[in-house]
Amino acid sequence: MEGWPALIPGGKRLARSLAVLGLVASSAGCILTKDLPDPALDIPEGYKAARLSKAADAPPTLDWWRGFRSRELTGLMEEAQTVNLDIAAATARFRQADAQARIAGAALLPTLSATGQETYSRTSRSSTSGLTIGGREVVNYSASLSASYELDFWGKNRDAAQAAEETSVATRFDRDVIALTTLTTVANAYFQVLAAQDRIRTAQRNIASAERILNAIKERLTAGTGTDLDVAQQESVVANQRALVPPLRQTLDQNINALATLVSRPPEAVRVTGGSLNQIAAPRVTPGLPSELLTQRPDIRRQEAQLASATANVGSARAQFFPSIQLTGQGGYQSSALSSLFQPQAAFFSLVGSLTQPIFDGGRILGNFEFTKARQDELLQTYRKTVVQAFADVDTALTSIRQTTERLRLQRQVVAASRRAFELSEQQLRAGTADIVTVLNTQQTLFQAEDLLWQAQLARLLAIVSLYQALGGGWEPRMERPVDAL
Repeated sequence: MEGWPALIPGGKRLARSLAVLGLVASSAGCILTKDLPDPALDIPEGYKAARLSKAADAPPTLDWWRGFRSRELTGLMEEAQTVNLDIAAATARFRQADAQARIAGAALLPTLSATGQETYSRTSRSSTSGLTIGGREVVNYSASLSASYELDFWGKNRDAAQAAEETSVATRFDRDVIALTTLTTVANAYFQVLAAQDRIRTAQRNIASAERILNAIKERLTAGTGTDLDVAQQESVVANQRALVPPLRQTLDQNINALATLVSRPPEAVRVTGGSLNQIAAPRVTPGLPSELLTQRPDIRRQEAQLASATANVGSARAQFFPSIQLTGQGGYQSSALSSLFQPQAAFFSLVGSLTQPIFDGGRILGNFEFTKARQDELLQTYRKTVVQAFADVDTALTSIRQTTERLRLQRQVVAASRRAFELSEQQLRAGTADIVTVLNTQQTLFQAEDLLWQAQLARLLAIVSLYQALGGGWEPRMERPVDAL
């Protein structure tokens, strides 16, 4: 049907009308200044817990986990990025949001439909008086195009489309939030596996030490310099150390199973070699400036996009108070003979313009407008809280790193002193000069100190991971827009 408006009387006038509609549509729709919210953010000049932060400090790299220098951790991270089911579901959600944005943007364009029809009718051969008359058969052919367009003079459709686009942007940032959470969870679970393995090895070594002391005490009992009480007390120490192993193995299995879930594999198909926390490097993380956090964290960008969507919805809701202008047009060909269907004399067309002004709707439009305003205010407060919480998260993580580092340093001193005390008490025990109470105390102190040392190392690594997460985890601040709704 290409070129059919030119064959219809007044077709050029219709084409000009559609062109005007396009110009109006391209310029219509804007958000009023009074609809734009003021976040009133109080951005500090620096983090309270950061002592040496400089403006030139670089944010974490995109592959921040490589700073721990663990090939196995890097492999798990890369695998999680490609097969994690939460990330896949989030990706599907932003594709849904893209489709919704295209649906909302469709109102900005005219609708066009084509119709082809053949009508066959035959009149009766008898009349109501009972007299027989000749019947008549009629065949009609028609082909037409119908177009409809709403003038978006007040920006209702434009704002609705913009709201849908911003929602789609928000779902992209939501995917990045989920990806960041997934990666930090992988790192935390992996370090938990290493810590459990270290603590199990330490517990088994302590069991061997306790059994060695038990044998020495039994030798003293045989020689007549020990008592049954001494033996019973040491047997209690051995039993207590053995009882610590099952919970540690349970923790190990739980974290391996958690890693299996994160990489979308059954636990039977996951083998974590692990190793020791001593093989993990502790990278230095620079926080940069608080103002940079507004673009570094995907959760802040997500809330920002959701607020922008709500603001556009306010404009769309306000526009519903004003008249809507609808233009419809139809044109085509109609003939009783198929051979003459597309002749100029068979052409027809119609163009109708209508205006609808809401007068009384029981408060529906007003209620919708008040709802969108309240929704905008809710998202504004949520955005402000997200920013404030982000600053607190970074300060908390920085404090945690500093304190866990100090705790680790002090705990190493505790272990060194406890080990020396235990070695001396064991030497005195074998020499027959040590008090059994002293031996019991020194070995229990050492066993506890060694276990706490691994926990201190784990706490420091988890604090570093939490700082990566608080800073956005190396997430690349990009404005990935959805597919154009138009």
